[in-house]
Amino acid sequence: MFKFITDRIGVKVALIVNLVLLIVIAGGSFYIVENQSSSLETQLQSQARLLSIIGAQSVTTILEEAVDNGVMTVTDIFDQNYVQIPGLDPPKYHTKYDFYFDKALLKLQDRFLADTSVRFAVTVDTKGYLPTHNSMYQKPLTGDPEKDLLGNRTKRVFNDPVGIKAAQNTEEGFLQVYQRDTGETMWDVSTPIFVKGRHWGGFRIGYSIEKTIEAKNNLRSSLFFIMLIILLISIVLVFVVVSQALKPLGYLTVIAGKLADGEVDQDIKVTTNDEIGKLANVLERLRLSLKSAMDRLRRK
Repeated sequence: MFKFITDRIGVKVALIVNLVLLIVIAGGSFYIVENQSSSLETQLQSQARLLSIIGAQSVTTILEEAVDNGVMTVTDIFDQNYVQIPGLDPPKYHTKYDFYFDKALLKLQDRFLADTSVRFAVTVDTKGYLPTHNSMYQKPLTGDPEKDLLGNRTKRVFNDPVGIKAAQNTEEGFLQVYQRDTGETMWDVSTPIFVKGRHWGGFRIGYSIEKTIEAKNNLRSSLFFIMLIILLISIVLVFVVVSQALKPLGYLTVIAGKLADGEVDQDIKVTTNDEIGKLANVLERLRLSLKSAMDRLRRK
């Protein structure tokens, strides 16, 4: 194999060109992959922000309509006298409005989970109280703390550092990294909810970082596969093009060998003006000189 490479200039040129091409494509691929991955992450975060804004606006509309229609008073909606439900750990609470929220907000919040990247979509007051969780987190209590921690998370107060910042946040699409008490890590995106001009709380979207990492890895794999195909095609084309370009050099090598053996009668055709053509022209002049000299020797 080594001799095959060293004995053929076309192979050496093609290998050098392909090596340079490999470096260029690898560098370009890395840049494209990282750039597209960053763009994808930004796009997904923007999507999560948009969902939180839509959720907050929808909840605001529902709550203000409830006040306007006399279903609840503003005082009821802003009730923070949490009544603890006995015998539960972690504690759960009732308020004057939580039963209404169970009816009015549950279906709305559950719609956001149609996006599989959304791990939760909930409404919390300024103290982190979550009156109505998504249906998947309202499974019947089993008495098993580990199962209930994930399966029944409604009517709890989530006042951990991330939770309280989300609850008291007044910025649209406020993004945090949330380490959930179940061990999951996700983006927490919140948008404030205002009822009759007063800050009631916020709408929180839990957006899966794992799904985002998976999407980025899929993107990387797709781009890597595409670049690999391009590289393989380029390698084949470079070998073919270089071999064809240097084919006349092989012909001239044979001619030069014949000249060395004294065969000077075959014309050397010059078909190009490049370096190979110039070499052919020099060999043709050499052939003519040799032929003339040999003819003079024969006449003597």
